[in-house]
Amino acid sequence: MIFRLAKKLKPPQKWQMPVIIMLGIFIGLGVYSIYVSKVWSYLSEDPRACVNCHIMAPQYATWGHSSHRETATCNDCHVPHDNVARKYYFKAKDGMNHATKFTLRMERQVIFIGEEGKGVVQENCVRCHSNLLDQTKLITQTKGNFQVHNTDRECWECHREVPHGRVNSLSSVPNATVPVLESPVPEWLKEITK
Repeated sequence: MIFRLAKKLKPPQKWQMPVIIMLGIFIGLGVYSIYVSKVWSYLSEDPRACVNCHIMAPQYATWGHSSHRETATCNDCHVPHDNVARKYYFKAKDGMNHATKFTLRMERQVIFIGEEGKGVVQENCVRCHSNLLDQTKLITQTKGNFQVHNTDRECWECHREVPHGRVNSLSSVPNATVPVLESPVPEWLKEITK
């Protein structure tokens, strides 16, 4: 069955070499794109992966000065945690969306979370802080706000500056300290071009 399919897809003799060359170029560019974009870094939980793109610098910097930096990384808040399949499906879909926008230069200069992302962040706020939502002392101080409004309000309506502070403009963190990106140029190529 596979051999019949391979015979049907095999180009005529005079086209075999150009097809092989084109496939080699296509595969080479694909591998190079994977290397330059550091695809493997997005499988980790390391927050530095989120600043592979310069536009995330304010979010990284403000998170680095928040109370969440000690206990939560980007993925703890921005990726679903109910099952592994949903987690990696969401990461892949979101990553492809970001990669496409950055490659085609369609990104906004000021980033706002999308509707699907808001739902995930809300789930994770409740997941991590569920013990606080049941404390009698807290409920009486907040007049049961979460229990009364848990269907139509998001946590950040009251907790506006958690964990990113005010990241609503490019000047919100003018002196942000973020990890310096490594050069994608291999050392051997740097040596040749000296």
